[in-house]
Amino acid sequence: MFTNDVYRWFKTAILRQEDPYLKVGEVNDRSKKGDSKFVWALKDITFDVEEGDVVGIIGKNGAGKSTLLKLLSRVTGPTTGTIKAKGRIGSLLEVGTGFHPELTGRENIYMNGAILGMTKREINSKLDEIIDFSGCERYIDTPVKRYSSGMMVRLGFAVAAHLEPEILVVDEVLAVGDAEFQKKAIGKMQDVSKGEGRTVLFVSHNMTSIKQLCNSGILLENGSVAYRGTAEAVINKYMALNLDEINKPLLERKDRSGNGSIRFSNIVFRNKIGEAVDSAFVGTYLRIEVSFQIIDPTIDFSQAIIACSFSDSYGTNITTWVSDELEHDFSKLKEGNFALEIPALNLRPQTYSIGLQFSIGTTAPKDFCDAVVPAAQLVIINDSLFTPGVNLQECRPHQALVPAKFV
Repeated sequence: MFTNDVYRWFKTAILRQEDPYLKVGEVNDRSKKGDSKFVWALKDITFDVEEGDVVGIIGKNGAGKSTLLKLLSRVTGPTTGTIKAKGRIGSLLEVGTGFHPELTGRENIYMNGAILGMTKREINSKLDEIIDFSGCERYIDTPVKRYSSGMMVRLGFAVAAHLEPEILVVDEVLAVGDAEFQKKAIGKMQDVSKGEGRTVLFVSHNMTSIKQLCNSGILLENGSVAYRGTAEAVINKYMALNLDEINKPLLERKDRSGNGSIRFSNIVFRNKIGEAVDSAFVGTYLRIEVSFQIIDPTIDFSQAIIACSFSDSYGTNITTWVSDELEHDFSKLKEGNFALEIPALNLRPQTYSIGLQFSIGTTAPKDFCDAVVPAAQLVIINDSLFTPGVNLQECRPHQALVPAKFV
């Protein structure tokens, strides 16, 4: 029995016929059930990137961002169409891409340099700088199969950024690294683009990083280019797409993840006297009431971990409350609803996106029952707390700026 790839090769290379799969396939819309088992991961993509451009590529999960970078990095070839690039391409895609697990970190640096067309002398001149930037000096002569995902990303980025490719392609794997390394990596990409005039293609869900680093952007939606413009304009278009989704009833939302054993069905904000509100003043009381459907009646609610997060207009997480960190036990959570009480909403005025996550056992994605980010929006309105000359009162060391409790 032919596999799809062999069948395609047989029809095109041997029989000299048209690729049978060019006529098959549907739009890459993951929210709708399709009639064909083939989809266009990307379709009708056309754009130019000039030398020295720093381009942010954004879009929802499944929009085709990582596939686009694989094509640009020549990890895989396009079904149809052409990609033309002038200069060496260095890429950092999935964790460990381009590394041989049996080789040491040092050996992989030389191997990657050779793939980029560099001589041993050129690699030697950069070796110490790469090792120092990665922070993996202690384990540089250890096979990379024994590296953690964070160490792998550190070394991979150091190699991609320092071996002087004319085009640097970076996927959102930087999210695996710690905060210190992310800051270091962003700084290096700024040096590469502004100081050395090299081209950078950067995929991230962190809109603050996109705005800080990129001068232009591309918004992908369902495998096609939905918009192209300045970084700020593209971010605004992307946030508008999210707003359209937020306006749908929570139970009907398609942009969710998890195994489906529960499903968030409603979220309501209430003020101190119990009125439903869509805005709140800085520093005031807020109660967030959440309802959900129990799809799997065998769920052990004593292992439930619920998280509620606030993110700013660029999608940067501002604060998150996690039930196990607050030592709240949901053993009696059978009615399908819970609430989060915030005594004093000490956040600066703007529109915040609220994310919800329900998991069992751990907060790892594999244990998500349901996660909707963002699930709703809340407008926080200015009050005297942040007017000129008025500062937040000092908190005791063990108190949070925005204390809250699950109830």
